[in-house]
Amino acid sequence: MSISHFNLETSKTVPGKHLLATRAFKSGELIYRIENYKTTSEANYQTIQVGPEQHIEELGALAYLNHSCNPGVIVNTTELTVRACRDIAAGEELNFFYPSTEWKMDRPFICLCGAPQCIRLVAGAFYVSLDVLGRYFINAHIREIASAWLEASTNVHWKVLPEETGKGASDLLEACELR
Repeated sequence: MSISHFNLETSKTVPGKHLLATRAFKSGELIYRIENYKTTSEANYQTIQVGPEQHIEELGALAYLNHSCNPGVIVNTTELTVRACRDIAAGEELNFFYPSTEWKMDRPFICLCGAPQCIRLVAGAFYVSLDVLGRYFINAHIREIASAWLEASTNVHWKVLPEETGKGASDLLEACELR
């Protein structure tokens, strides 16, 4: 797919580069198909995580797709596509919610997007509550990692909690069933 749907520009108001839409997009519309990339197990600030231990790099201008807590696009790592998640005007910056692809980021930062729902610290999905993650499109590998982490954490707590409280596991399970 042609890269002509967006331009790489240097911002006049904030440091760095960003991608601007060269035309309007409707919600759900395909903006870009990710092709001609390399895979790596090492995360860096210009990779996109596509699996628990897999990232893609050498993304060209797509590496400048910035973060926003009110994103205009989603990066679908299963389809390897970038799609509009709401209507986007010509000239608008293209950005996505970084925790939708990243479990733990190589370079966390303080978000300055100004959105009412801003998460402030952008460090990866690991550091975002499940309630907040539930408000966004989240890729399958992030959901799988979160589920495995939650299951492992729950198993650890269940092994420790009954001994600390003096209650047996069956009492705790029964209490949970009553809720």
